Amino acid sequence: MRNYRGLWCLLAVALGVVAALSFYSPVRIFGYELRDSGIASALSDTSYRAVEAVVEPVAADSLFEQALVAEPVEPDTMPKTLLFIGDSMLEGLSPRLAAYAKHNGHTLYSVIWYSSTTEVWGRSGKLKDYIKRTNPDFIFISLGANELFVSDIITKRDKYVKTLLAEIGDIPYLWIGPPNWKPDTGINRMISDNVPAGEFFLSDGMHFERAKDGAHPTRSSAVEWMDSVVRWMNVNSPHPFRMEVPPMTTASAARIFVHQPNEQ
Repeated sequence: MRNYRGLWCLLAVALGVVAALSFYSPVRIFGYELRDSGIASALSDTSYRAVEAVVEPVAADSLFEQALVAEPVEPDTMPKTLLFIGDSMLEGLSPRLAAYAKHNGHTLYSVIWYSSTTEVWGRSGKLKDYIKRTNPDFIFISLGANELFVSDIITKRDKYVKTLLAEIGDIPYLWIGPPNWKPDTGINRMISDNVPAGEFFLSDGMHFERAKDGAHPTRSSAVEWMDSVVRWMNVNSPHPFRMEVPPMTTASAARIFVHQPNEQ
C-alpha cells in the first residue's frame, strides 16, 4: 500500500489541476481540450437567485402594466366628505370604510344599489344626483361584479363607464375593481383603460374568503379587502388624504341610501 501512496498523491494533484483549469474556461493540454466543468456557470447563474416573495398583491399592476404616480404625494389632513357608490359589495366594504372615516374625521355617505352595473348607473343619472346632494370631496366606486361575464363588454358597457367618469368630473375618486371568483371577459381591463394612473384598484388576483354564494367576500375578508385598498391608496393615489388605521373594525356611515334591482 505504501508503494502506491506516492502514485495516488500524484494522481490527486493532477486531478486538482485539471478541475481548477476547467473551472474557468476550456483549456488545451497537449492538443486535448478540457471540457468546462460547469461549476463557474452554476455558481454565477442568476436564474437561481432568491426572489423576495410578495405577500400582498400590488393590485393595479398585478395584471395590467398601469403607470403609477411618479412621486408620492403628501396626504391632505383636512376632514373630507366621502361618497361611496356601487353594488352589493358595499355591504362588506362600506362598514370598514366608515370606520376609517370616523377615526380620521371624515363623513361618509354610502349608496348601495343591489345588482347594479355600470349600465344601470350610467343610464340613471343617480351618481350626478348624489354628487349634488352630498357635495363630496372624494368618491369611491365599487362596480363590475355583476358584469364579469358580459360578452363583447367594451361595445356594450364602455360608454357607461365614460358617462360615470364624466359625471364625476374633476372630483378625486378611486374605482375598486370587482373581486373576481372566475376570469372575467374584460370588465377590469375596460375600467383600467378609462381611468388615470392611481385611480383604479385591481382586486382580481387577491385571495378572498367567500360567502355561501361563492361570490361575495365574507365580512372579515371584506375588512381586509378595504384595508388593502387604503394601503394602496396611501402610496399610489394622486389625491391621498388622511386614512390612518382605525382601532374599531367597522362603523356606520353618516347615511346609507339603498336602491333595489328593479329601480330605474
